[in-house]
Amino acid sequence: MAQRYDTVDEYVASFPVEVQVKLQAMRATVRAAAPAAVELISYGMPTYKLDGRALVHFAGWTSYLSLYPTPAEDDTDGALERELRPYRATRATARFPLDRELPLPLVARIVEALLRQREDGLGAL
Repeated sequence: MAQRYDTVDEYVASFPVEVQVKLQAMRATVRAAAPAAVELISYGMPTYKLDGRALVHFAGWTSYLSLYPTPAEDDTDGALERELRPYRATRATARFPLDRELPLPLVARIVEALLRQREDGLGAL
């Protein structure tokens, strides 16, 4: 049976220290980019909700961190998509290898793009 977490702190603490550092950096970046979002555990992972709807989730895995979803549209003339492409695992998932530096500015831009999509009526998670 999968581990159940009640808080993001519990979730982060379940990982090795070197992964905890990256998870905390991801967490701080998401919180800074979406300060009005409410942090909770949903689907067994850290989730940030805005107006009662999920905005973004992230998760730790054996060899990478994942961020879900990624923006459905790129309103930056393709710049965001070009930067995201090396990390894209699926149309809606980014994977950041644990053996590389976490691209926190990109994470912030992804969350900001999700916020813009939400404002435009897109991204109905």
